[in-house]
Amino acid sequence: MRRRTIALVALVLVVLVIGFTLLLATRPPIDATAVHSPLLGTLAPDFTATSIDGGRVSLHNERGNIVVLNFWASWCAPCKQESPNLSSFAWAHRGQHVKVVGVVYNDTVASARSFARYYGALFPSVADPQGAIAFHYGVTAPPTTFVIDRSGRVVATLVGPASQGQLNAIVSRVS
Repeated sequence: MRRRTIALVALVLVVLVIGFTLLLATRPPIDATAVHSPLLGTLAPDFTATSIDGGRVSLHNERGNIVVLNFWASWCAPCKQESPNLSSFAWAHRGQHVKVVGVVYNDTVASARSFARYYGALFPSVADPQGAIAFHYGVTAPPTTFVIDRSGRVVATLVGPASQGQLNAIVSRVS
């Protein structure tokens, strides 16, 4: 009788684990949430910073392009989900006056370089060692993404891992 009870309990636990695994495996990925930001409709805070590859990136120099400004970190799990989306988006929009620029949030340049190489980042990312860029944008955690129109105004703010579909819809709206 005791063996039968143990076998039954074990079977129930196995069924629950399999069911929970299937539930997690089949749920759709979580997209970023569009949030209200005091920056919406205003000129994006300008910056010039050193990229993690040693070059210089200036937001002012991107006027005339739509800019997807993404704050990320190598230690951020949702950033790992988002990174391939951003690279695919950047690749799909190359030559269309749409630029992706990353800002490394609260991370080391060495870790950021390693992350960018591993995930195949197809866009420049700048270091923000003192957090000044993040401060001016009001970023408190990665991933956070701002979409900036051709005139330099913030038109969207997304918190969480942005999908290509979300970015395409915003870019289509402001093109």
